[in-house]
Amino acid sequence: MNNNLSLPKKFILKQTYENYRGEFEEILHKVEKKLHDVINLVSLPTYKSRIKSFNSYYKKVLRQKSQQAENCEGLVTLTDMIGIRVICAFLEDLGAVEKQIVSAFDIIEIERKGAEQSFREFGYESVHILIKIPDDCMPENPLLPIPDDMVCEIQVRTILQDAWAEVEHELIYKSEFNPFDKPLRRKLASINASLTLADMVFQEIRDYQNKLQLELGTRRNTFYEKADLITDEELGIDSKISSTTSSLENDMSQLNHASIDDLVLRALHEHNSGNYNFAIEIYSRILTSNPEPNNVVKGVIFKHRGMAYFAQSKYDQALEDFIKSEELDPKGFRNIYYEGIVYSVKNDYRKAIECFNRSLNIDKFQSHVYYRRALAYYELGEFSLAMQDINGAINLGLNDKDAMLLKEKLLKKFDMNM
Repeated sequence: MNNNLSLPKKFILKQTYENYRGEFEEILHKVEKKLHDVINLVSLPTYKSRIKSFNSYYKKVLRQKSQQAENCEGLVTLTDMIGIRVICAFLEDLGAVEKQIVSAFDIIEIERKGAEQSFREFGYESVHILIKIPDDCMPENPLLPIPDDMVCEIQVRTILQDAWAEVEHELIYKSEFNPFDKPLRRKLASINASLTLADMVFQEIRDYQNKLQLELGTRRNTFYEKADLITDEELGIDSKISSTTSSLENDMSQLNHASIDDLVLRALHEHNSGNYNFAIEIYSRILTSNPEPNNVVKGVIFKHRGMAYFAQSKYDQALEDFIKSEELDPKGFRNIYYEGIVYSVKNDYRKAIECFNRSLNIDKFQSHVYYRRALAYYELGEFSLAMQDINGAINLGLNDKDAMLLKEKLLKKFDMNM
């Protein structure tokens, strides 16, 4: 038996470690605040932060730095004494967060945990980023000297990766249990694979949403461009509307086995490309598909098809589709707004105002609807009501040239009547 074996003095290590806790917490708070400032995502991440407990710290010192601890009177540093976890909603966010951290901090090391595992293995995936403590995150009045090699570990994970890591920590790491039973290992590997697959599916859905929102935004802008062009002609403004053409084959047979989601995305793309007949054909196919879409979906498709008809100046068909959309979705304030725009184009300003009223009753913060209602009142010679609405639109943030021109015209009307 070797009686000369020396071990780190746990009591001294603990006292030293606990003496630094105040400095650690100040650093942790400042680094986390800096992360909040520099990380910018559409889906805001959540943050978890911690100072490593002494017991966990001591175990790791024994494993990794026992020789250093034997003779050290100061702090034995580890890379994960100060840890912050950034938990993201989607896989695409991981790369964005990593890039933003790299641009804001002095990076010491980036490690991608779990990347080397085979599909038969279980274990968590995570990006571990070691950063040097920035000068502006150091304690203002430290009671103890901060070691030069002091770092902070930032872990970047998805919600599901974090969930697996938490459970794995409790089942395996914390209890020091490594299952030998093959069926049990398979179950753990299966759960891990399922969570990984779920992350991928969530990302696929997110990708689809991003494409859909891009197409919807383009289509909505095109609709407003045409409505504005007609309005500009009435107000005496020389405007031009941009047009695009589709380079895709108009072959419905290639869409025979497409899902409704794929059909909607394709129809929107054709719509935005100026290929309105093909878009209308696809919208119509969705409406008559088997099984029939539910009323919510049908309401959306009628609205899209109405916008395609509107782009072709087929105002009666557009109006019919917008009315059907409103019947299926009475709370759809945009459907009702579009209905009002068609009535305005058809010079039926009373009905247009009725539609704008209904739309504003659902959502009163629509600056463009106030503007459109102001235009209708202007055409009817009801200038006081028009002025109220144009001021309401401007107060809600509408500050474009058309709104200002209408206000100028209204002010001239008032001057003439004085």
